[in-house]
Amino acid sequence: MSKVEKRLRLRRMEGVVEGEAKVNPRTMEYLGIESLLEVVIAGKRKFTFKALPSESTPANEVWINPNEARMKGIADNSIATVRAKQ
Repeated sequence: MSKVEKRLRLRRMEGVVEGEAKVNPRTMEYLGIESLLEVVIAGKRKFTFKALPSESTPANEVWINPNEARMKGIADNSIATVRAKQ
């Protein structure tokens, strides 16, 4: 069985704790995310974040910590493949 995945926009947002990502609850349900999500950028770079449901996050975005994004080389508004981490 293949995993459900979706291309979403990564946004740098203040107020997000390092190691965590804020995701819309409906998006989490669609992707089957329970606690961890995997972000794949350009098919090469993989990162794992603890998923937190947030109604204020748009359904097509994942919010991450700006300092952590800079350290990992993730640009604001990047498009990435997001899926549940098993």
